[in-house]
Amino acid sequence: MLRAFSRQWHDLRGTCGRSWDMLRHKAPGQVTFWLIALVVGAAAGASAVIFRFGINRLQAALYGTEDVNTLASFARELPWVWVLLIPVAGGLVVGVILQYFTPDGRVRSVSDVIEGAALNDGRVEKKAGIASALCSWITLSTGGSTGREGPVVHIAAMISSWVANRLRVDGITGRDLLGCAVAAAVSASFNAPIAGALFGLEVVLRHFALHAFAPIVVASAAGTVINRLAFGDVTEFLLPGTTTVEFYLELPAFFLMGLVCGLVAALMMRAIFWSDDVGGRIQKRLGLPHWLRPAVAGLLLGALAIQFPHIIGVGYETTSRALTGNLGLTQAFVFTAVKVAAVSITMAGRMGGGVFSPSLMVGALTGLTFAHIATGFFPEQSSAFTLYALAGMGAVAAAVLGAPISTTLIVFELTGDWQTGLAVMVSVSMSTALASRLVHRSFFLTQLERRHVHLAAGPQAYLLAMFRVTGVMRRPGTEGAADEEACHRMIAQGLYVQQSATLETALPRFDKSGVAFLPVVTLEGEDQSPVLQGALFHVDALKAYNRALAATAAEEHS
Repeated sequence: MLRAFSRQWHDLRGTCGRSWDMLRHKAPGQVTFWLIALVVGAAAGASAVIFRFGINRLQAALYGTEDVNTLASFARELPWVWVLLIPVAGGLVVGVILQYFTPDGRVRSVSDVIEGAALNDGRVEKKAGIASALCSWITLSTGGSTGREGPVVHIAAMISSWVANRLRVDGITGRDLLGCAVAAAVSASFNAPIAGALFGLEVVLRHFALHAFAPIVVASAAGTVINRLAFGDVTEFLLPGTTTVEFYLELPAFFLMGLVCGLVAALMMRAIFWSDDVGGRIQKRLGLPHWLRPAVAGLLLGALAIQFPHIIGVGYETTSRALTGNLGLTQAFVFTAVKVAAVSITMAGRMGGGVFSPSLMVGALTGLTFAHIATGFFPEQSSAFTLYALAGMGAVAAAVLGAPISTTLIVFELTGDWQTGLAVMVSVSMSTALASRLVHRSFFLTQLERRHVHLAAGPQAYLLAMFRVTGVMRRPGTEGAADEEACHRMIAQGLYVQQSATLETALPRFDKSGVAFLPVVTLEGEDQSPVLQGALFHVDALKAYNRALAATAAEEHS
């Protein structure tokens, strides 16, 4: 017994010693990083608040209203020419900015932040990002039918990228800082600290590693404090009374509504991508310059806003009307279709903004439409319209963003109604399950897939694109290099990879040819022979790939 006690005492002393060493050597670094996360979160939260104030000020000046929260109602009284021309003017300015300050005429948003986290050590573009923020500000202030959260997330990512570059941190720390900034921006936009933290983990980092959780929560709390200092501790939407669910009889209705919302979300995303493709073909056929494309979209939006002013800007007034049941069946259905069309036009016109707020609005309108129909069949067993609109808002937004956890929490924190959790969760689960089968898991991942960035399939797919063959190949004259004569014979047979290729291109060639190595060449001209630069060995490519997979797994589970 004494021996057992001695062994336990020895183990306890060893554990205490290791804990003390960890506190001495790692705790100061952790505390320092949390302080940096706090500063980054405060800066990102302040940028979100400033961006929101900027939109309100410019929107109020252009449309001549004192309360931008009732802009849709106010715009009905404006001269139709004014409603038509404001988006056109905004589109012209946006087109000029994109022409001169972006290499591809494309506004940066959340998908670029996700790409930066996965492929660029948590960094995003600076010059194009600043231009995109300016374009989104002008778009949302001049009638563009998108949301402000996407631009705010990218602005926050630029802040974290600047800090990461200044501190010269590695990829893991850079991604953690990016998650901190994004979490703070989302929490400051919605006054939703819990959802903001989970959004950074679920959507941007796409993992829930423990090492990232604490600093992201600190940053998210900082963003919320900034929001409450500016706007007070109030929810974005006020719901009338309380909401209750007739659970046993009504839950099947929420299952069905979730499927409907999943279809609506998929249709909305496909409409945006289809409109973008059609816009590109029309622009090419007519020979329109790139800078004129946003102005044409602005003209279409202005024409639509004359009859349906609810499409102007973020649209929180219409979302509030849907949540309070203050729209009839025909209005809710028509407003849903028109809003989807307006978002598609805005995005296809490359005008700027995000899809978060539009998906909330479309979801609330879809839920209200479903409520009108459901209560018509079963009036005695149906809950208030508010509950259906609330669940629909979460269901469509979750499917579009591919973020069921954080979106569910955002809905709760936006409304302050925590009593309807089961109905919202049921609808969200069904909508995301269906929509993820119809698109590449989410709007953002589908955007990246269309740009040939394969993040939806996971790290086993996109990591290959991170390694250029020049970084893995063996050069002539080095130890273990391939025989040059054998390389030239393979080149003559067409067995080679170009110097600019990645392992994503090279590994399938190994599988197809069965060779141990491939010559790496440069092609200087059509009439000139390929120039040998080295050889890529199959074993070296697999080793590099395995190391990258191991590093990714270690980061995601640390």
